[in-house]
Amino acid sequence: MAQEIFDKVKVILAEIENTNPSSAEETEQFRIKYLGSKNILKPLFGEIRNVPNERKKEFGQLVNSVKEAAEKKLESVKSKVAEADEAAEANSLDLTAPGEPLSVGTRHPVSIIMNKIVETFSRIGFTVAQDREIEDDWHNFTALNTPADHPARDMQDTYYLLHDTEKLLRTHTSSVQIRTMENQKPPIRAIFPGRVYRNETISARAHCQFHQVEGLYIDENVSFSDLKQTIEYFAKEVFGHQTKIRLRPSYFPFTEPSAEVDISCFICGGDGCNVCKYTTWVEIGGCGMVDPKVLENCGIDSQKYTGFAFGMGVERIAMLKYRINDIRLLFENDVRFLNQFKSAL
Repeated sequence: MAQEIFDKVKVILAEIENTNPSSAEETEQFRIKYLGSKNILKPLFGEIRNVPNERKKEFGQLVNSVKEAAEKKLESVKSKVAEADEAAEANSLDLTAPGEPLSVGTRHPVSIIMNKIVETFSRIGFTVAQDREIEDDWHNFTALNTPADHPARDMQDTYYLLHDTEKLLRTHTSSVQIRTMENQKPPIRAIFPGRVYRNETISARAHCQFHQVEGLYIDENVSFSDLKQTIEYFAKEVFGHQTKIRLRPSYFPFTEPSAEVDISCFICGGDGCNVCKYTTWVEIGGCGMVDPKVLENCGIDSQKYTGFAFGMGVERIAMLKYRINDIRLLFENDVRFLNQFKSAL
């Protein structure tokens, strides 16, 4: 009786060794038969009660060796079947078939305009300077000749940090102008691109964050005429050589005299449209001669040096150039919207 049981186990072992599944389906059938939850090896463990005590250890080792043989065979077969499937898949490839087109990304319209502005001013000697977005009161307001009671300091316009009311999110990149003037001796000719923050109600025309590019030129004998020539050069390069500019008197704490910069409407060509509100002019930024007090605050001799500064909103120019009627579109990352700018790269 005991020998019959041993012979039965050896027959199963021989079956395992001689079985060679050649497909995924046959491999699964092998696994179920020898290693599944109801495999044919399980009943053999119960036969140990019919084996004499002196041969129980031998029988247990034999049954375990059968199980191990099944596991090794399964792993070996799985590897071979997987390799065969990969080879079959590779051989089935049609190398003459057309390739699938790759989706090409696009630059954001704000990046396109920012790069255009930087490239335009770089051609006439302006370097690029960038600095921190969390600023202190001195560099964002006081050094720029902004009085302590100026409305721009109010919480309704500026984001102050809760743990430190002397720290804030910069409201303009003019703070980088101050840091540049503090750390660099004239002549200074630089532009300052970057993100700024203001506590504005988000709407189609305004947002709590946006981008600016400001410019600064400090040297001996810099005049308002130099400022006008620079602005006119920029306008023609970005909006077309037929573009005209208009400087309207205005007020900024850090420049004197100050002016708003208008360009002739490049959309209607002077006929009047809803973009220029039928005035034929469109505002793009502000400018002015740097106030002598600002120069003194930065340790620059205002008797020897003069300079001009200008600034413009990048989103404003992008909306004008691409006729975007809602600034929120520039912050939503809608791929359908961004795909329109593939040709603008």
